[in-house]
Amino acid sequence: MNRAPSPKVPPAAQRIAAKAFSALERILHIEAVSGIALLIVAAAAMVWANSPYADSYAHFWHLPLSFGVGDLVISNSLHFWINDALMTVFFLAVGMEIRRETHDGTLSNLKLAALPVVAAFGGVLVPALLYLALNNTEGLRQGWAVPTPTDIAFAVGVLALLGRSVPPSVRVFLLTLAITDDIIAVLIIALFYSSGLDAVGFLIAGVGILLVLGLQWIGIGSALAYLLPGALLWFGFLKTGAHPALAGVVLGLMTPVRPVQVTEPPLQLATQAIDEFAARDQATNGQGAELIEPVKQLRQAQRELLPPVLRVQMALHPWVAFLVMPLFALANAGVTLDGVSLDGGASLAVLSGVALALVLGKPVGVLCSSWLMVRLGWCSLPPRTSWPWMALIGCLAGIGFTMAIFIANLAFTQEDLLSAAKLGVLSASVVAGLIGLSYGRYLVWRAKNRGDLPGQSPK
Repeated sequence: MNRAPSPKVPPAAQRIAAKAFSALERILHIEAVSGIALLIVAAAAMVWANSPYADSYAHFWHLPLSFGVGDLVISNSLHFWINDALMTVFFLAVGMEIRRETHDGTLSNLKLAALPVVAAFGGVLVPALLYLALNNTEGLRQGWAVPTPTDIAFAVGVLALLGRSVPPSVRVFLLTLAITDDIIAVLIIALFYSSGLDAVGFLIAGVGILLVLGLQWIGIGSALAYLLPGALLWFGFLKTGAHPALAGVVLGLMTPVRPVQVTEPPLQLATQAIDEFAARDQATNGQGAELIEPVKQLRQAQRELLPPVLRVQMALHPWVAFLVMPLFALANAGVTLDGVSLDGGASLAVLSGVALALVLGKPVGVLCSSWLMVRLGWCSLPPRTSWPWMALIGCLAGIGFTMAIFIANLAFTQEDLLSAAKLGVLSASVVAGLIGLSYGRYLVWRAKNRGDLPGQSPK
């Protein structure tokens, strides 16, 4: 009697490595972990900029970095390539998030999105007005937009630290608010922080957009094919005088939300590829070059199982969360405290204006605009979301790290005012995060005692 051969057990080292890589992949997609990593890098930048090696911090980021072929060479500082080029990938992820949410997410239903969208506008307007009330003088008022954005990674990360006791509707509300904040921030950068626009740049950007649309029309799904059109779009934005990183938003908004149309459904295509591979493998004993074709077919089917916007966004997330944003933080969060004057001058005015607008203006704007909409009967609070939970959302909205520092770089050219604005953002984000974490723990404790947690019977 012949027995079927028992399946070969992989070596212990291979099993351990597989489990380790699987755990690492899960960790790379946890928002709280990316927020903590960003906080550590920002703290490292602060320590470096205020250490005995402070001169090396400024010198390092101003080192020239050149790219080119033959006589065509583009040379700029390392700081430029991070803020103006690498951050394009961050804005690409932002654009894809907006595209996905407006298609089939929380922003696709006007009735569900109305309250968090209005809350986001209130959370932008009140901090801007509060800042201008404290800094309405020439040379300072251009920083009004610095305290308006909410950092998605930090805010949602702090909320994740509270565990699963937080009602899901609270997380959805905060995420929708933060995404709307990003949309407003992108519009602010485009409208208020772009220099005189050059028509030639628009022509170059237009060529890049047409190439992207052409590749999509003929069904090209490989991301590599879009590098050249994306580079043209980025250079066009740079040429116009608008911030070139905004090219990432345009590309993100153009990313298809449906899989590329193929001759057969992806699942059927994958099944056929597997069957074909098995037949060719048996016929050639695994040695033939004929196996390449079904493998290509299987890869195509795998690629088309998910919409491009979701597939690319998932692929980009670890790179954005653990490379792009930390590099940006390392290059921009190193504020030299010696350069910030706290003797009552302009630096102190900017620092206090930014900090107060984030810590105080954000929750006031979010809560007041939400209360007004509910009071007028135009909106209602989401299920299981009470006003105390709304206050928590307002506190977390005051965490404005990445986009706020990005706008500060555009708003201020004087080193002392720029350092003051960054220090205001950093200090306010830490304070808002601690307030949100402490208050959130209290709400969870109170809900637990009352039996209000999901799956818990009321007491």
